[in-house]
Amino acid sequence: MREATRLQWSLLSLRVSVFIVMLMWTLDKLIQPEHSTKVFETFYGLAGLGSTIFMIIGLIELLLILAFVAGVYKRFTYGVVLLIHGVSTFSSFQQYLDPFNNLLFFAAWPMLAACVSLYLLRDDDTLFAYKQTLD
Repeated sequence: MREATRLQWSLLSLRVSVFIVMLMWTLDKLIQPEHSTKVFETFYGLAGLGSTIFMIIGLIELLLILAFVAGVYKRFTYGVVLLIHGVSTFSSFQQYLDPFNNLLFFAAWPMLAACVSLYLLRDDDTLFAYKQTLD
């Protein structure tokens, strides 16, 4: 087995750290669906979604991020994680207009860059990733 490169270790650290953030968002949907209701109403303009829908979204998202952290079907899983986080980042546009009262929202940008990097470099992200013959 070849020694892992610095690039592979870097990509693994990005994949795991993005997974941790996404896991917390997912658990929030499963454990506190009422909070997710408020988030979806405030940032996505989707009112009236019940707890059941957030449980379903949370379970699907959990399967997605587990596949993501395992490096399974990278084109799909890395792409969907990028899409989800991109929508989340851009839907918070109003918060960026009042930066000093919304500083934590700016943490979304480096994570978005991490998601873009992972997607673009997905073929090089092989450390502790599921080995597939087709992707």
